[in-house]
Amino acid sequence: MALHTLRPATRKMWLVLHILSAGAWIGVDVIVAVLVAVGLAGDERARGLAYQALGSFVVLPMLTAGLVCLVTGLVLGLGSKWGLLRYWWVAVKLTLNLVLCTLILVALNPGMPGVRAHGEAVSAGLTSSLDTANLMFPPIVSLTTLSLATVLSVYKPWGRIRRFSAAAAAAPRSPR
Repeated sequence: MALHTLRPATRKMWLVLHILSAGAWIGVDVIVAVLVAVGLAGDERARGLAYQALGSFVVLPMLTAGLVCLVTGLVLGLGSKWGLLRYWWVAVKLTLNLVLCTLILVALNPGMPGVRAHGEAVSAGLTSSLDTANLMFPPIVSLTTLSLATVLSVYKPWGRIRRFSAAAAAAPRSPR
């Protein structure tokens, strides 16, 4: 049973916000992938601008979309029959969201000032020692993970988590 069952119209509103925030997150990741690709393969001017944009504007919208997705998912989990830890697919999606938001903060964000400085150096015709080859990994990891979360939302695999199964709930408990 849900902690507090949302009314159908309210649940749909939260669901729309959840889907929109996930779509925005995917969109930001696509922009990151394009900026990284331009930074790796574009001409010098385009490379410099791509890295400056990447270093300046990516973290806040990506983290905002991730946190909105997290909050709306929590509200939907607590206010619907799916629960937060009742079904495997919901628990996995929650974990994936938490991991990605944590990676944004601890792995992506600290390197962005260096990426921006690298872009400024490239634009000025200077050399920079920043290794940009690893910048393709964040959008690859994030897009793959968000695609998995989308698939989980559609197919809802694996059933209930054992402690919430009907058999476990109906089984008599032994006295202690």
